[in-house]
Amino acid sequence: MSETLETGRATFKSMDEGTVEDYGYISDNFRAYTKDLPERVMTHLQLLAGDFGGFPIDRLEHSLQTATRAVRDGRDEEYVVMALLHDIGDTLGSYNHADIAAAILKPFLSEELSWIVKNHGIFQGYYFFHHIGLDRNIRDQFKDHKYYDACAEFCEKYDQRAFDKNYVSEPLSFFEPMVQRVLAHPKQTIYK
Repeated sequence: MSETLETGRATFKSMDEGTVEDYGYISDNFRAYTKDLPERVMTHLQLLAGDFGGFPIDRLEHSLQTATRAVRDGRDEEYVVMALLHDIGDTLGSYNHADIAAAILKPFLSEELSWIVKNHGIFQGYYFFHHIGLDRNIRDQFKDHKYYDACAEFCEKYDQRAFDKNYVSEPLSFFEPMVQRVLAHPKQTIYK
């Protein structure tokens, strides 16, 4: 019996020493690990609860309101999941939260929705940048981009409106099956 099978782990000290058996075992573990991605994402999303950051509602409620508004407006599951998770990067990417969210979601979203989540922070600035000494029209650098209007619409209809203390959102459990379905099948990945 090989050492890999005995330990349950690859035995190389550097990746270039790995064998077909080692990488077969690693690939099997990768596939098993990725099946739990929706649960890990949902757990991480819950870290936004209780974090108000000065806003009228906490970041989790903002995410729930954004997604609830999208689902009630008839958006498809992929759009709703993007709306729910658009600010998931807040916990680790204080200065680039949209980039973090976009990186997490990119394998699972269309090109358009990936672009929206990656750029929503700049577009959201239209509603408040002028109050903090920044150019509210900085989003206009993308005015000729094919997804400009879609991102502006996301911010106008869902993101910037989702700070209402009296709005009744769907609970997180309502969205969990959608997250599981969308994150179960990557649309793009380097791993085939």
